[in-house]
Amino acid sequence: QVQLVESGGGLVQPGGSLRLSCAASGIIFGFNTMGWYRQAPGKERELVARITNNGSTNYADSVKGRFTVSRDNAKNLVFLQMNSLKPEDTAVYYCNLNIMLIHYWGKGTLVTVSS
Repeated sequence: QVQLVESGGGLVQPGGSLRLSCAASGIIFGFNTMGWYRQAPGKERELVARITNNGSTNYADSVKGRFTVSRDNAKNLVFLQMNSLKPEDTAVYYCNLNIMLIHYWGKGTLVTVSS
């Protein structure tokens, strides 16, 4: 059974930074993608950034140049470094693991960007 546990959310002022972490446990093998999605109040869940286990990345246009996704394959960790945060980045951020089109989700961590 795969489990994902996020950490690192919180309250930050506009222009500030946060780093989210996600630890995956269980049997994880083969080509896979880890990443982050977010869901703001009243909106649908959307992709923020993702990275394959061979290092290929892609980002939502709204976060390009501000957010960086990375991972530690040996420890099954994925990170999201968020800089220059804006109020519109406020959302619950969910860690995601995609193995052969089977998606696993964390419970989410709240990021609030407000002065």
